Amino acid sequence: MIEDQRWDEVALPALAERAARAVLAARGLAAEAFEISLLGCDDARIAALNADFRDKPRPTNVLSWPSEERAAEDEGGEPEPPEPFAPGIPEGLGDIAIAYETCAREAAEAGKPMADHVTHLIVHGVLHLLGFDHIREGDAELMEKIEVEVLAGMGIVNPYEE
Repeated sequence: MIEDQRWDEVALPALAERAARAVLAARGLAAEAFEISLLGCDDARIAALNADFRDKPRPTNVLSWPSEERAAEDEGGEPEPPEPFAPGIPEGLGDIAIAYETCAREAAEAGKPMADHVTHLIVHGVLHLLGFDHIREGDAELMEKIEVEVLAGMGIVNPYEE
């Protein structure tokens, strides 16, 4: 769902589809077996969501809500991969919301193309839906490694290097 038409500038639906497919393929998952909901919104909307769900009443770049808890128990471990629901019926992985103004500002400040930055954030969000996180150091290292690999496969430079 696109609430902010400025997302048309980067063709968010196509960009998100490409990013999600790249993550799923990298994890050995068939994209057709899974479904993700995406909200392209503005800072005001994501600030309200951030306040409601994380008790942080301010804008952020991306939020994600996995359909179920998939995190690994051991730090730096691989989360349990999701199982397809049934042939021809995609399993919902969860929801992602992304805010235009914050993404545009971050991309400009970093001197990166908006599409590359948004692709990185979608990759990041999809990994959260798959159970990856960055709270513990070992988990953060694994998640960042996967992000860099997926983005490299898409022709996008490492977003963590200056």
